[in-house]
Amino acid sequence: MKVALLGAAGGIGQTLALLLKLRLPVGTDLALYDISPVTPGIAVDISHIPTSVNAVGYSGEDPSEALKDANLVIITAGVARKPGMTRADLFNINADIVKNLVEKVAQVCPQACIGIVTNPVNTLVPIAAEVLRKAGVYDKRKLFGVTTLDVVRAKTFTSELKGKNVETVKVPVIGGHSGTTILPLLSQALAEGVSLSFTQEEIEALTYRIQNAGTEVVEAKAGGGSATLSMAESGARFAVAVFKALLGEDCVRYAYVESKEGSDYPEFFAHPVRFGLTGVEEILPIGQLSEYEQAKLAELKPVLDADIALGKNFVNP
Repeated sequence: MKVALLGAAGGIGQTLALLLKLRLPVGTDLALYDISPVTPGIAVDISHIPTSVNAVGYSGEDPSEALKDANLVIITAGVARKPGMTRADLFNINADIVKNLVEKVAQVCPQACIGIVTNPVNTLVPIAAEVLRKAGVYDKRKLFGVTTLDVVRAKTFTSELKGKNVETVKVPVIGGHSGTTILPLLSQALAEGVSLSFTQEEIEALTYRIQNAGTEVVEAKAGGGSATLSMAESGARFAVAVFKALLGEDCVRYAYVESKEGSDYPEFFAHPVRFGLTGVEEILPIGQLSEYEQAKLAELKPVLDADIALGKNFVNP
C-alpha cells in the first residue's frame, strides 16, 4: 500500500511527511512530491529515521511517478495565508494548483482516495470533484476535505475552558472549513463520557474562537506564516486513520464530503463519516442540535453553497 503526499516541501508538507514516516503502518510506501528541488532530500532526511515506512522523494513539474500505484493521495500543495488574507483570498492561486494535481491523479491513479488539506477546502474539494467528473473517474467515496484541525482545536479550547483532560474531550465539528461555516456542536461536547454544560456567553465565545483560530495563528506569527504544525499533526491523524481503514480497520472521522442525495445539507459538508476499504462507507447522523446551532447552521448554508458554486464554476465556467 502506498501514500502519496503532494506539497511535501511546504510548511505543512515537511512536518506531515515526518509524522507519516513515524505513524503509517509497517511496510507502507510513502511518496513525497513537490515542485521544489529539495523534495528528494526531504525524503532522504526522513529515511534515516528507523521505521519500516519506505520514503522516496520526487520533484519537478510532473507528479506522475509519485502517484503511480498510490492508494491514498494527500494534497497540501499551495500558498499559505498571510495577515489580512481570508481563505477565500487564496482561491485564485490554490485553485489552479489543486486542479492540475487532481488531473494527474485522474490519469495515473484514478482509484486512489484523495484527501485535500490545501485551503480553501470549501471550494477546492468541489473543484476536485468536477475535475474527476470530467475525467470520468469521480467516486464520491474517494474524495474528502480534511477538517480534522477544526475538531482538534475544539477539543483543545474546550478542555482549556473547562479544565478537563484534553484526551477525554470530544466535540463534533460540522459544516465547512473556514470562518462561520465551521460549526462546533458544543451541545454534544463530552469529557470522560459525560456531557459538558456551557453558559450562552461561553458558547458564543468558544464558537467564535474555534471559527477564527486560523486567524489567531496568522496574527501570532506576525506575518511569518499560518497554521502549519497543528495542521500537519491534524492531517497526520486523519491520513493515518483513513489509510488504516483502507486496510480494514474501523474508523470514524469528521470530513468534508459529498452529502447524501436528497439531504438538507449543502452538496459538500463536514459530516461524521465511517471510512472503510473503499473510502467513505457511511455518512453518520449528526445528532440533535441546539436552537443556537440550528440558527448557525441556517446561516452557514448559503455561505457554503456559494463556496461550492465558486469551485464548480472554476472548472465549468
